[in-house]
Amino acid sequence: MILVTKLNKASQFYVNEDLIEFIEETPDTILTMSTGKKVTVGENALEIVEKIREEKIRIRKATAF
Repeated sequence: MILVTKLNKASQFYVNEDLIEFIEETPDTILTMSTGKKVTVGENALEIVEKIREEKIRIRKATAF
């Protein structure tokens, strides 16, 4: 899961990165989940992609034999 910031910057929450289908900037960043739910976050699309990449690397390292 990746940590993202609410649009108002007041708090953060975790999102399951495997459920993200689309990332849009309109100019706010909107994550469209596989459930159809849309989540607006404070990070830009590149930051989200980087967080996903880092999480995938962390998972691979944790499961490596």
